[in-house]
Amino acid sequence: MSKREAAALFRQRLGQVLTQSGKTQSGFAQAISIDRSALSQLLSGPDPRLPRAETLLAIAAQFQVSVDWLLGLSEDAGTVTQMLDAVETEAALDDQSRTAMERWHAEATGQKIRYVPALLPDLMRTPEIISFQAQSSEQEKRRLQAQTQRRLHISRAGKADIEMCMPMQSFHIFAQGVGHWAGLDRAIRQNQINHIARMVDELYPAFRMYLFDGRKRFAPPMTLFGYTRAAVYAGEVYLLIRAKPLIRDLAQGFDGHIRAAEVHAHEAADWVRGLRAV
Repeated sequence: MSKREAAALFRQRLGQVLTQSGKTQSGFAQAISIDRSALSQLLSGPDPRLPRAETLLAIAAQFQVSVDWLLGLSEDAGTVTQMLDAVETEAALDDQSRTAMERWHAEATGQKIRYVPALLPDLMRTPEIISFQAQSSEQEKRRLQAQTQRRLHISRAGKADIEMCMPMQSFHIFAQGVGHWAGLDRAIRQNQINHIARMVDELYPAFRMYLFDGRKRFAPPMTLFGYTRAAVYAGEVYLLIRAKPLIRDLAQGFDGHIRAAEVHAHEAADWVRGLRAV
């Protein structure tokens, strides 16, 4: 099925969902957190198109239909099959105490990895940051330390090809010691900033960091493993996506963040180095 055919089928099935919901277009748009004009474009714009990933996931979750059905990859409109195929929990550890996300990283060796971290680049966490995030749990501290070392090992591997994109504001919040980082000592925060700058220098160009203005763009925490798998962080679980059209859309969105970056990969280490914890 071509992308145009998939978009046309999506439009048809979106119309079905709208009709069955009994909602007005305004109510339906509000339920999936988009503008009514954006919904109108999806339903009747001059050229059928697929929605953004977060919109697709919102429709599936809000109205109990499967992503595969919306994209024309299945004739089963229910969510049971989709959820079994699409969601794995972060807490599921293997015999090496690796999370599902770490297994996916290992399986993606040799593929391009794109990711948006939830807070800071996890492969660059200092021991003090790990202790702060572990909240006095020795078991969680050991797990985070092992996770950081594994991610760093992958990034140093000869075949590594990793792009990371995140809002500049995440670094500003960290430097200021507010929000999630409230109560963290200034010297620890400055040491972490310096460590990230050194690591970005060391790993470049296999690891490339881009920073965009979070006031202009939004990117959910996620990781794209080539074009075979994507994981969107949703708190206690990862939404694991295998549908190739949706993965391509997520990749295109990620590439859009890079094109709009205020700080590019060759500038990133110096930009971070210029931050001062207060």
